[in-house]
Amino acid sequence: MDNIKNIVDSLSTEQKINLCSGQDFWHTLAVGDVPSVLMTDGPHGLRKEANEAKGVNIMGKSELATCFPPAVTLASSWDKEVAHDVADAIASEAHLQNIGTVLGPGTNIKRSPLCGRNFEYFSEDPYLAGEMATNYILGMQENHIGCSLKHFCANNQEFNRMSIDTIVDERTLREIYLPAFEKAVKVAQPYQVMCSYNKLNGTYLSDNYKMLTKILREEWGFKGIVVSDWGAVNDRAEGIRAGLDLEMPGTNGINNKFIKKGLEDGTLTMDDLDRVVTRLVEYALKCENDKYENYSYDYKTSHKVAIRAAESGAVLLKNDNILPLKKEEKIALIGGLAEESRYQGSGSSKICPQNLVSVLDAFKNEGANFEYAKGYKIKDVADADLINEACNIAKTADKVVLVLGLTPDYEAEGYDRDHLNLPVNQTTLLSALYKVNQNIVVVLQMGSVISTKWMTETKAVLNTYLGGEAVGEATYNLLYGITNPSGKLAETFPLTLDNYLVSKYFPMGPINVQYRESIFVGYRYYDSAKVEVAFPFGYGLSYTTFDYSNLNVVQNGNTAKVTFDITNTGSVKGKEVAQVYVKQIDSVIFKADKELKGFIKVELDPGETKTVTIELDERAFSYYNVKKDGWAIEKGTYQILVGASSRDIKFDKTIELEGDGTENIDYRELAPSYYSIDKVDEISIEEFSKIYGNTVPSGAMLKKGEYHINTTLGEVSEDSWFGHFLYKVILFGGKIVGKNTENETMIIRSIPNMPFRSFVQFTGGLLSHHSVDGLMMMINGHFFKGLGRLFNGMRKKYR
Repeated sequence: MDNIKNIVDSLSTEQKINLCSGQDFWHTLAVGDVPSVLMTDGPHGLRKEANEAKGVNIMGKSELATCFPPAVTLASSWDKEVAHDVADAIASEAHLQNIGTVLGPGTNIKRSPLCGRNFEYFSEDPYLAGEMATNYILGMQENHIGCSLKHFCANNQEFNRMSIDTIVDERTLREIYLPAFEKAVKVAQPYQVMCSYNKLNGTYLSDNYKMLTKILREEWGFKGIVVSDWGAVNDRAEGIRAGLDLEMPGTNGINNKFIKKGLEDGTLTMDDLDRVVTRLVEYALKCENDKYENYSYDYKTSHKVAIRAAESGAVLLKNDNILPLKKEEKIALIGGLAEESRYQGSGSSKICPQNLVSVLDAFKNEGANFEYAKGYKIKDVADADLINEACNIAKTADKVVLVLGLTPDYEAEGYDRDHLNLPVNQTTLLSALYKVNQNIVVVLQMGSVISTKWMTETKAVLNTYLGGEAVGEATYNLLYGITNPSGKLAETFPLTLDNYLVSKYFPMGPINVQYRESIFVGYRYYDSAKVEVAFPFGYGLSYTTFDYSNLNVVQNGNTAKVTFDITNTGSVKGKEVAQVYVKQIDSVIFKADKELKGFIKVELDPGETKTVTIELDERAFSYYNVKKDGWAIEKGTYQILVGASSRDIKFDKTIELEGDGTENIDYRELAPSYYSIDKVDEISIEEFSKIYGNTVPSGAMLKKGEYHINTTLGEVSEDSWFGHFLYKVILFGGKIVGKNTENETMIIRSIPNMPFRSFVQFTGGLLSHHSVDGLMMMINGHFFKGLGRLFNGMRKKYR
């Protein structure tokens, strides 16, 4: 630490200020004895751009790397060891490419299945997300590569994600949206935490002292640096005070002048700046010291890890005694996604894979007895000739393996989904095939929940989610029983979004989004409201069967130790995920029907029995008491529930807790709907304001004359002719950039969500704040005055 202090003391004020912003898109700045650190997108592999030294093209061609299954698949494994090993392998490749930090894992809660970036997040449940994120970070950082835990926090939609104000009550924030981050920080200490774009209850996360300092550092003990999401800086000087250390990407000093101005006018002190610089120096030296000299690594090792991860995260949703397939059976393999397998999500996390093996490749490589037909195009366009060809080979096959899923146009970073449906050309093909051969096995490739109304026309459904570069091998192994499916859903599959309370408040906007559902997210809502679902949280089948027995709960004060036996009662080896939930009976504070508080994945030979133990600490029985401003345990009766999913409870045990004596908050008169969630279909703003503890801010749209730099392109296109013109020009440019690429839809649909402040950051400072102010004046009706300001802003003295 003395060395770090000496380095900080040796730096001039200008050098300290410069350290607070990146050198370019991917590097921190090297100053004096402080080395530069290279960061790359992750989290399921490395996206080191081939031109990263220039750092100007965020979606440019990247170096080859192993593409592992993304978070949606890792979480479905419910296997902490798999998360650890994937991250360890990514770190090994990072050493080969001289990368210091990988931007991941994405740990945001899946508030709605329509969020376009759900493939990059773990779960709708904070406990599961926290366990997987923690083990991912440990796996990477034990191999001496830093992680960037993101996106902190309450960033649960893509619509207007750069400017939306997330309105969420404190209890919900603490119980649903923060625990995964909290666990990862306290246990794994990531090198970075990345703050998200959005506001939280009125304050941008990049300016949020409560979140970045009071909670993250003082309460949780975070020791690393806070980096902005790329372009997430709102007020750079305020960010320094709040605890935002590093601005990314670099803006060629454009935002540094605000730090300098703050020091000059006294709104910032040298102590404020030195705190940030000390952390930045420590981070840079740690990354430099972590580098391996003459490091060697075999990518074949990573590919084996990718196969295991893809197999572990696949979920068998349905099996009417048709799987596993037999070698001698003649198979009709059908589906464009069998040939052009969708192995990852679209957006900034898109990896250029070292060794991509499609499902079709795997069937060929393994010498399967099959015939292939495309059946449909990746673009959702009907093609009668392709359908006829597929039906002709299906007629003579013993079984049909049909690969369906969401294509890049249907889900990606940058925009949210409009519905849960599969592409129409795919379900049309399924119906046609069902008429000629009913022995259909559907393999799903997608990054999020889909509608299941078509499943009556199948005998089996294997959900491989997004399987990474080894998706083909993993799918083949699972279909033929070489590997027994063992994944479980980390998210609920609803029958319809109409019966999900969150859907009434998602995505809302354009100014704010109100989390009126409070704690009732995912299975917490469905189970509490007693709503029928297609597949519950924690669900997944196997080629074998399991029996649970001998439950024993030993209570010690406000903690408990849960022990039980699991037996493989089938004929093949398999893995079972046993889940422990906690339910309180007759609580004063409203609570969900049950909450996941522990799980374990156990491998068993046929006939084998293992005794497992899960410890429940005080936090497992706690809720966040806003009056106490801390966690509290209510006196009362609690049930310990052990099951194979949230809807498949094998047995339970009731215990009595004395609690901790905290006065509980009774909302039964102020907000009664939260106590009868099964009887209401919406929450009034009046009741939400009671648990929010304040007046809910207006979400009314701005009008011409009111627009500002955090207004989005989509908003100004409504009633400003120049705003509409500018939107159309940028949209035209986006179409040219994205034409004939997988990211075409993402680029086009992201443009309306861009706030004007991002023009400064994403142009590397080519457009100054002065110029952007000029654009806003033009949009607000002061065209010529704004035009002058726009051109003045391009002069050196304004940059």
